[in-house]
Amino acid sequence: MLQITGLSAGYGSGRVLDGVSFEVKPGEIVALLGRNGAGRSTLLRCLMGLMPVQQGRVAWQGRTLTGLAPHRIARLGVGYVPESRDVFPQLTVMQNLALGRRQSAAGWTAEQAFERFPPLAARAGTLAGRLSGGEQQMLSLCRSLMPQPGLLLLDEPTEGLAPAMWARVAQCLREQRAQGKAVLLVEQKQALGLDIADRVLVMGQGRIVFDGRPDALRADMALQAAWLRV
Repeated sequence: MLQITGLSAGYGSGRVLDGVSFEVKPGEIVALLGRNGAGRSTLLRCLMGLMPVQQGRVAWQGRTLTGLAPHRIARLGVGYVPESRDVFPQLTVMQNLALGRRQSAAGWTAEQAFERFPPLAARAGTLAGRLSGGEQQMLSLCRSLMPQPGLLLLDEPTEGLAPAMWARVAQCLREQRAQGKAVLLVEQKQALGLDIADRVLVMGQGRIVFDGRPDALRADMALQAAWLRV
């Protein structure tokens, strides 16, 4: 289980996260919604050790992650798909996938990744820097899933993808849930997030302002107007 307790963080003297607390259970997809600037990407960066935590605690499977380096967090079974994709541009698609698969891990093969995202198969020998934005997004997602981590942190995984590929991402995440993985999904496409999530969090001004079922959020027009609509 991912447990976040009283998490606060920011840049310089400015606070972006203000006492965030919630949990994500194994076998659960939690969608984190909110307007741009609400603090969602900052939260994922803190969970992955890419940004210091000012206050609070992050724990995964009872192990404290707060203060650990990103590579140590990854070795504890945490996968991360950043908003910036962060593929290795001078390596091929196959080489990027190979980096994602640890030698001792019982994870995906490249063929399994290509089965889920066929456009990558035709680009297997292509340098990642020459891929389109959508292809890089697919590669970033597949690379994070190669070792089959127990916890997935995803920041806008459908950004840059054609609508036809959204369903493949959704199916991939449902597959992870069925295998008992915990999934925390930041998604700008509200309908997609509500469709696949077991639980929804809404973040506003660095705080969690809603934690509940997707149907409850759909029915709360006032909350949507206050924290989600532009």
